[in-house]
Amino acid sequence: FGTDHVRLAAAEDAYRDAPDDRSALALHDAAEPARQELLRRLNLAPGGIETLVRMREDLLARLTTPPDLAIVDADFTHLLSSWFNRGFLVLRRIDWSTPANILEKIIRYEAVHAIHTWDDLRRRIEPADRLCYAFFHPQLGDEPLIFVEVALTRAMPTTIAELLADERPLVQPRQATTAVFYSISNCQEGLRGISFGNFLIKQVVEDLRRDLPGLTDFVTLSPVPGFARWLAEQAGPSATEALDLVADEGWHADAAARERVGQVLLPLAAQYFLEARTASGKVIDSVARFHLGNGARLERIDLFGDLSPRALRQAHGLMVNYRYKLDDIEKNHELFAARNDVAAAPAVRRLLPKPTRPAAPRLPAQPQGNEDKRDI
Repeated sequence: FGTDHVRLAAAEDAYRDAPDDRSALALHDAAEPARQELLRRLNLAPGGIETLVRMREDLLARLTTPPDLAIVDADFTHLLSSWFNRGFLVLRRIDWSTPANILEKIIRYEAVHAIHTWDDLRRRIEPADRLCYAFFHPQLGDEPLIFVEVALTRAMPTTIAELLADERPLVQPRQATTAVFYSISNCQEGLRGISFGNFLIKQVVEDLRRDLPGLTDFVTLSPVPGFARWLAEQAGPSATEALDLVADEGWHADAAARERVGQVLLPLAAQYFLEARTASGKVIDSVARFHLGNGARLERIDLFGDLSPRALRQAHGLMVNYRYKLDDIEKNHELFAARNDVAAAPAVRRLLPKPTRPAAPRLPAQPQGNEDKRDI
């Protein structure tokens, strides 16, 4: 079910001989593997698209062996990207009146801040200042593809605890100035790599601006899943000191330790976001790549944003805020896409360690006596 290479070579020769639209189309058709037509036909069967999503989920689990399966996955990705484009997606508000079978899936698929009980879920979707939105596909019924949880506040938050607290003051939606996207969860493993998050955030921002014109600020409170791993690989006295300080499990409960950790960790965190890169030149942090690629700006690094065991293990408690400033989104996106330039607030850039100045070169000894006078 692969490409017919004999047919492809003949089409390539025909295109070289007569490079026109007709021969280009023939070349395109010849390059397509027979697999893609098979997948299209499977999609025509009842429940076909759900079956294909599950098939790709199984395929992804086997991609390490053999390597030829990567070609098959490319065909799945090509077709699924078309079948799950924005035009087919349906945005739904999730609230306490949503059918229980969907709410159960929200609990199960939450990937950032675990939902432990029904009461926990209720606190996230029932109050007027807590919202949840999900994308669905008409052929997948009540299976959410991705969902985002939103808090309406009067300021940009610094900790996840203040958003998820059992007892907290209610903010009337009309009095809120800030929409905080604090959790985005992809639901279907078989759709990994098919991007929905960009469309979801932009659609929710558009809807919120229409319904609540008092909202002027759109920000995130985001995890930093790769920071601890990156820090563990760094050399140098600052990284060594930071690792020594956070090695004590109770460091965050000690005021003196917290202060010193902040002094050492914040410059390293700024370095992680603004300077550290993968071997291919990309920003290391996957969440950062997502938001920066969408045109957001790295607004603030929150030192003790999440002190849960998972966040302490992955990020030593760090969280960050990304800001979606609507007038700057396109410019930020283009700079990041073209050059991996990170849009960051001046306060974040000031956290970078100051470069060490080289020692001034020694000047030659000045002659004594009646030497010439020169300006220096």
